[in-house]
Amino acid sequence: MRGLSVSLLLRVGTGCVVTGLAAWAAGQTSENGATAEKTPAPTADTTPADEPAFPKIEISAEAQRIHFSGSLFDGHNDLPWTMRAEANSSFDKVDIAQPTKFHTDIPRLKAGGLKAQFWSVYVPSSSAVTGNATVMTMEQIDIVDEMLRRYPEHFQRTGTAAEVRQAIADGKIASLMGIEGGHSIENQLGLIQRFYDRGVRYMTLTHSKNVDWADSATDEPRHQGLAEFGREVVREMNRVGMLVDISHVSPATMHATLDTTAAPVIFSHSSARAICDHPRNVPDDVLRRIPKNGGVVMVTFVSGFITPTEQLQREPKARGTIFDVCDHIEHVIKVAGIDHVGIGGDYDGVTSLPHGLEDVSKYPAITQILLDRGYNEEQIHKILGGNILRVMEAAEKVAHDLQQKGN
Repeated sequence: MRGLSVSLLLRVGTGCVVTGLAAWAAGQTSENGATAEKTPAPTADTTPADEPAFPKIEISAEAQRIHFSGSLFDGHNDLPWTMRAEANSSFDKVDIAQPTKFHTDIPRLKAGGLKAQFWSVYVPSSSAVTGNATVMTMEQIDIVDEMLRRYPEHFQRTGTAAEVRQAIADGKIASLMGIEGGHSIENQLGLIQRFYDRGVRYMTLTHSKNVDWADSATDEPRHQGLAEFGREVVREMNRVGMLVDISHVSPATMHATLDTTAAPVIFSHSSARAICDHPRNVPDDVLRRIPKNGGVVMVTFVSGFITPTEQLQREPKARGTIFDVCDHIEHVIKVAGIDHVGIGGDYDGVTSLPHGLEDVSKYPAITQILLDRGYNEEQIHKILGGNILRVMEAAEKVAHDLQQKGN
């Protein structure tokens, strides 16, 4: 039998629903960048020497066809920060056209069938204290700019859903950027437009710490969601056409954002709290609001965010598996619907990834498992990228309408 037999034998944690353990979960985040800053030097090989190898998932011809004919669009990849931390921001020092020690390089991107990527231009929350958050973010944008200049045969700069589709048709990886934390704007509304003009198409409202106008999921509440300036930030992002990303924020901030925004929101890299009771994940009461808003939850691969709560209690360092990730995808579908789920791996931003998703070449196995679980081609294509493209189009329309009214 093909991939079905593997998935039936290895599927673990399916339907495991545990709630009320947020205090415990808050202590499980240090290696995953939720309560601490990102850790440098992730590598593709994350399997301890004494750990049995995870059996390879065979990709059927049908799954291969479905996967590579779709528009796989990942919501979050931290390669720019890894290049800064590990390669002095130099593609001469680490040429990603060749195999690297990172999770991400061009050969494996091609093997994984990636068609579009939001490249994170993350800078640490501590830069809000040192006063150089904006400058550092611009430096991260420079790294992405250099990557696009250096490898034009592989990457294409895009800013709209139509441009993403054209890049895919041209055989390029459509490339956009996402700011990971509102500290990057240093409380200046005007920087939202400036960052948009440089290619940024989403901003995560917080990272691991609160900002002056919004509460993080992993900090003590100060604003009970959004301060009034935070609502102004959301409205300005709507006007400009920048997607509002509510990964990393507290549930109160999620709700306040949904109450404020005129455009669909995204979770660029979050999973389902009902399966893994971690502060970084999305509670069901928020998931139930997503269909009315029109947004999308891009399920992440971070071990500490996808391994079922009961398993993490027994094995705090458990990595989880690709089957757990698919369980999160299915939970979002169950609560919010097939139109509101996507993929947000967080490659090169974490040190622990699930068995079966060790690097960017592994995406096709998700398609195989979804196919084994009964999803059809149209549904899988929505999950891989159709839903986030729809959200982009909707946000672009909101921005156009608001700008027309402003004139």
